[in-house]
Amino acid sequence: MKLTYLSHSCFTLETSTHRLIIDPFLTGNPLAQTKPEDVACDFILVTHGHEDHLGDAVAIARRTGATIVSNYETAMFCAGQGVKAHPMQIGGARQFPFGRLKLTIAHHSSSNSTPQGFAYLGNPAGMLITADGKTVYHAGDTGLFLDMKLIGELNKIDVALLPIGDNFTMGPEDAARAVEFLNARLAVPMHYNTFDVIEVDPQRFADSARHGVRIMKIGESIEI
Repeated sequence: MKLTYLSHSCFTLETSTHRLIIDPFLTGNPLAQTKPEDVACDFILVTHGHEDHLGDAVAIARRTGATIVSNYETAMFCAGQGVKAHPMQIGGARQFPFGRLKLTIAHHSSSNSTPQGFAYLGNPAGMLITADGKTVYHAGDTGLFLDMKLIGELNKIDVALLPIGDNFTMGPEDAARAVEFLNARLAVPMHYNTFDVIEVDPQRFADSARHGVRIMKIGESIEI
């Protein structure tokens, strides 16, 4: 399975059979080097409804025919715009053609702007993605929470994708504690330096974590 970092919280996952993109915030992202029209995927995973995570999901789904998978409200928000969407909820898991997906809690919020004002888009989530015998945990936007220990006990996590930008999510030191809780084989920082308010040196995270950390460059890929 190949993991590629596209900036902010956006990654692609290439399994032996399918291509996935997670939180495709590309348009309006000052760090993104990939255009939404260049994305090829079969599934689009969205952790919550904020613009910097839902991003280009609907436009990519319209062009590619990909299915958007998210919490119920976000999925229905997308389905209402004429694209394929599969709703889930926290604690639920499902076997998809690419593998197994389970939603976990995330301490954050979830909404999106509409002509009528802000729309509530359900509970934010993290995602456990298991395919080709490997498990990737995308924490979404979240603060540190003790149940990360339980997530780590119940799942053998090969790579944990963790926000470190502070202000809206965990900062570097809390994210380092999350790595300890999760007992992940490898941790990758995300959700930092896209905007001034989340400007953080990722080396602070690497220096604080007891487990292995890989600071991925934008556009870089690793084999899991």
